[in-house]
Amino acid sequence: MSLQNMKQPDKVQAHLSAYLSDRAVCSMDEFIQHGTTTTLEHCLSVVSASCAIAEHLHLRINYKNLIVGALLHDFYLYDWHTHQDEGTLHGFAHPRIACRNAAMRFHISPEVQHIIRTHMWPLTLRFVPRSREAIIVCLADKYCSTLETVSGFWRHAKTLGRKRRV
Repeated sequence: MSLQNMKQPDKVQAHLSAYLSDRAVCSMDEFIQHGTTTTLEHCLSVVSASCAIAEHLHLRINYKNLIVGALLHDFYLYDWHTHQDEGTLHGFAHPRIACRNAAMRFHISPEVQHIIRTHMWPLTLRFVPRSREAIIVCLADKYCSTLETVSGFWRHAKTLGRKRRV
């Protein structure tokens, strides 16, 4: 069965299994990304949202590149809340760091490297997504990040509200 004919969950699992058994990928679950969401949870949400966008729009894409790029787009492996990178803000530096880490550990294709390097556009003006897969991951990342951040604020506000009533 070709990847284009496989159901979405089967496509995702076919490409994720090797990565999700990797110790470094699993370590992303130790770092908080947005609100209370870990980096690994965030990346898996971006995988899911990216595949849903591609399916909904009936786009002909390379699902392997889309899934691997979405999973590894934040493969920077540190707590960004406390990490210092030579004076560069995390939002600008982490695509380069994630791409370097992914390329060294998994020898990813140039297409996947492009997805990772461009996922923070338009913040990183020079790195514009040029493939369908890169555009989808960039959009899915913004969507998931927004939901996770708002959800974190909402949980925090509810906690504060409970403390004030006591």
